[in-house]
Amino acid sequence: IMAQPWGYAEHNGPEKWAQNFPIANGPRQSPIDIIPAKASHDPGLKPLKLKYDPSTCLDILNNGHSFQVTFADDTNSSTLTDGPVSGTYRLKQFHLHWGATDQRGSEHTVAGVMYPAELHLVHWNTKYPNFGEAAKQPDGLAVVGIFLKIGDKNPSLQKMLDVFDVIRAKGKQTSFPNFDPSTLLPDFLDYWTYEGSLTTPPLLESVTWIVCKQPIPVSSAQMAKFRSLLFSAEGEAECCMVDNYRPPQPLKGRSVRASFK
Repeated sequence: IMAQPWGYAEHNGPEKWAQNFPIANGPRQSPIDIIPAKASHDPGLKPLKLKYDPSTCLDILNNGHSFQVTFADDTNSSTLTDGPVSGTYRLKQFHLHWGATDQRGSEHTVAGVMYPAELHLVHWNTKYPNFGEAAKQPDGLAVVGIFLKIGDKNPSLQKMLDVFDVIRAKGKQTSFPNFDPSTLLPDFLDYWTYEGSLTTPPLLESVTWIVCKQPIPVSSAQMAKFRSLLFSAEGEAECCMVDNYRPPQPLKGRSVRASFK
């Protein structure tokens, strides 16, 4: 794997991404600042249907910019349907973004307010042959964004944190069977939706974003554990994985719709 030409440091961070990925300045970039007062309620938006099968969960990986939990996506076992999309989207992976402190870390913001972390569940449209092809199409991906808010300890997040010692360094991976991603969902799936992009290079403008209004809880101690992961590989100077988020991008005339009043 080629060394990433991008990251979250000063020399290769979000402000510099446009040098290698000019789409960074494109018309539908993510994340955005969601202003609830300006989001229009769309009664035509369906409730979101998420059906997840824990047996499709494969492994957990430190890819050098986040940790990622990967799912088998060769059948329609774990899917997203309805909500703002038509067709069937398969779960490919989920990952998180977080800050160096509990005051920042989410990619989307709500009326300018940041959460300490944001979870992304990434799905691809089965009308395309695979994830890679779907990622190049304007309706190829659907990502569910869920905010984390400081509160009670979250037992579902803890299952991941318990294996962080094994995947602490970049490139480390371990099997992570039978994890049920539906345990990470908020009780109510009210959402905002808009047309956007991947928030990491190649920043492809292929994502229908579905950002849940209700956050899930995480404890401060659990947030501290996220920050024990490393951007660096074994044998390199240790660099803690923090502030791995892209700031909000200009809306450029896009509309944000709400599934709720």
